[in-house]
Amino acid sequence: MQTKRWHRSAVIWPLLMLVSLLLATVGGLLSGGKAVQGAEAGSIGPAVYVVPVKQSVESGLKSFLERAYKEAAEAKAERVVLVINTFGGEVTSAEEIGELIRKSKIPTTAFVEGKAVSAGTYIALNAENIVMEPQSTIGAAAVVDGSGKLIESPKVISFWVKTMRDAAELNGRNPDIAAAMVDQKFVLSMPEISQIKEAGQILTLTADEAIKVGYAEHKAQSVEETIKWLGLDNRDRIDLKPSVAEKIATWLVNPLVMTVLFTLGIAGIAIELFVPGFGIPGLVGILSFGLYFFGHYVAGFAGMESVVLFVIGIALLVVELFVPSWGVLGIIGSVSLVAGVLTAASSPITAFVSLVIALAVASIVLYFVVRKYKDRGIWNKFILREKLTTDKGYLSAETKDELLGKEGVAITPLRPAGTILIGENRIDVVTSGEFVASGKTVKVIKTEGTWVVVREVV
Repeated sequence: MQTKRWHRSAVIWPLLMLVSLLLATVGGLLSGGKAVQGAEAGSIGPAVYVVPVKQSVESGLKSFLERAYKEAAEAKAERVVLVINTFGGEVTSAEEIGELIRKSKIPTTAFVEGKAVSAGTYIALNAENIVMEPQSTIGAAAVVDGSGKLIESPKVISFWVKTMRDAAELNGRNPDIAAAMVDQKFVLSMPEISQIKEAGQILTLTADEAIKVGYAEHKAQSVEETIKWLGLDNRDRIDLKPSVAEKIATWLVNPLVMTVLFTLGIAGIAIELFVPGFGIPGLVGILSFGLYFFGHYVAGFAGMESVVLFVIGIALLVVELFVPSWGVLGIIGSVSLVAGVLTAASSPITAFVSLVIALAVASIVLYFVVRKYKDRGIWNKFILREKLTTDKGYLSAETKDELLGKEGVAITPLRPAGTILIGENRIDVVTSGEFVASGKTVKVIKTEGTWVVVREVV
């Protein structure tokens, strides 16, 4: 039974490769289907691509927009309309999306549907023109941490103010208004709307205010009105939406979800390796890492080289358990495993932090599991724990208990050791210390292992 259990654990790493490759392939198929549709759109003539930006600004959104702009370019579209309704997100991803918009040969119009807050404001400012829904707002672009608390670092604020100002100036908008949306210490007078932005405030503009200060060019109730205002209402409209795989990937690349996947992956595989025989933890571990690579592959960050590095790392760690290498294989395997994880991530630093946290949590889980199931651990393969006792049917040597009480004749002097004859059997015996002459009758009074103790019969 033990052999079968270990065999199942030993094949974890090839299973991991198969699952990861399968998930990556499925992700490619699911996300690639839209590209074909976009290419075919080129045959129907000029078109307007409508692309939603209605989620947190992060790496998954950036990947989706890259696909959208690529398809729009292949279809020779005349315009991309970004429908923005977001509370913002990562500054890094917002910068990359802004660069994507600026470098595109296709003009972009931002239609603010609801809110363009923080990173959403920055994305909108990179568009050639901004159209806003009547009740929508734009601004509140202060930098906050993961808990929503304002970051007051002068270095961070200065960087984001400069970035926002540059985006505003790109299309002739007042850069001071962009600065007032970021820096709460910035004081600004806006006579166009009879408003003064005081220190301690973060500027947010309504649709009417944005038009008056030149931050929006038009108000519209819908995307259809926006396209009509652009004079493109006679063009084909193509609504591009995230694929199922991209929606899943957006969730999977979240740092919190990534940490959970790492924890389940490390703990599951470690439990299966060190306490073999369960099956389920190993499967959970494989699927967790498979989902990690799937999400980052679909998001456009992970290549097959990342998966290969990870699988090689797992393989070397397994080999280390069987082939002592003074830790060399273990070290190389660990480096390969970590490299596979980090090269697949959009932010290696974030991934490394998540990996360290997951390793700590998984170690605690593994400790309690190993402690509870210590009798099933792999170390039992190398430690002899069986006791070959008599009560279990094992005999370390032949016993002579059947001679107890029998009489025989000393055929040699017993000084105190010698030989006696019981029936036709010669037996080596000892006395309790006394001398017994040859030819005397003796009786077996004690047997202890191979020892036979006799006494002269008087």
